Amino acid sequence: MWEYTDKVKEHFINPRNVGEVESPDGVGEVGSMACGDALKLSFKLDENQRIKEAKFQTFGCASAIASSSALTEMLIGKTIAEAEKITNEDIADYLGGLPKEKMHCSVLGRDALEKAIYCYRGQGEKEIDGRIVCECFGVTDKEIERAVKENSLKTIEDVTHYVKAGGGCEKCHDDIQQIIDAVYNTVPEVVEAKKTLTNIQKIRLIEETLEREIKPALQKDGGNIELIDVDGDLVKVQLIGTCATCKASQLTLKNYVEARLQEMVSPDLIVEEVK
Repeated sequence: MWEYTDKVKEHFINPRNVGEVESPDGVGEVGSMACGDALKLSFKLDENQRIKEAKFQTFGCASAIASSSALTEMLIGKTIAEAEKITNEDIADYLGGLPKEKMHCSVLGRDALEKAIYCYRGQGEKEIDGRIVCECFGVTDKEIERAVKENSLKTIEDVTHYVKAGGGCEKCHDDIQQIIDAVYNTVPEVVEAKKTLTNIQKIRLIEETLEREIKPALQKDGGNIELIDVDGDLVKVQLIGTCATCKASQLTLKNYVEARLQEMVSPDLIVEEVK
């Protein structure tokens, strides 16, 4: 069960500004009920060009309702220039924080605000920016890249928490990882590191690759892997769970574990199972 702050609970139980603004100056709709979260945000300006009214309609969880409610309160009294500076982190901070698994709700609010401002400026429907990477939730490479940069995301799981990408069929995981690697220039650094690795550096890189690349894939099928020792280029591991009893364990060990370590750490590595 997720831990919610008192402010999140308050905005969920007693949401502010629910509904739709009459004759709005800006409207933004994001998400879809098919994906589990949808939000419609509308606002109206006063004679001083400040937001005097902001309302929302949402379909989603407690965090989605609380984030939307908080956003409307944050908007009232602001100019458009001030409003467009609001980030998803600002929304989460306003609520005293959100569970990492629910950060996508604050991103939903930020995206709805951007679309509403786009509408206010008479620019029509905002076009999809980039290439669709996650077909399940309609998330583009640009959206993933932005989330990674703005929130210092490091793993596929982090990306899923923020923009839902990768949370469905998981076919996009490789693409998401490539985007993360590109943001942090991971691949060039690893290639260079292969040439000058000390033994300690090699062990650390092996451990990092196991944690980030290999263990999550094995854990999905009820298995796991543990690093036992590194002796030169010989990597000794122990297979755990379903991996230990699987008839194809040696294929997994050589065709996946060893191949991935050779790609990410050194082409000279040999993986051996310790019984």
